[in-house]
Amino acid sequence: MRDLPDQVWKRNEVESPCVKLCTIHPTERICVGCLRTIDEIAGWSRMEPERRRAVMAELPTRAPRLALRRGGRAARLSARSGD
Repeated sequence: MRDLPDQVWKRNEVESPCVKLCTIHPTERICVGCLRTIDEIAGWSRMEPERRRAVMAELPTRAPRLALRRGGRAARLSARSGD
């Protein structure tokens, strides 16, 4: 097989934001890795480039939704000690 230039293999489309940390947050219903909804993940390959760009632009606004924590171990220990 002859050597083909890299341009043949590159596609002119919006890359997926997937970072392979695929876990859906139980309350927010978005992926904790890429911040997309289940529907956005499932439909990504069929989305028009304009829609992909719109999703990509919205992702940074979703990050704070995952920053809120319920406390975890530190909160339980604090509650036990009465602090």
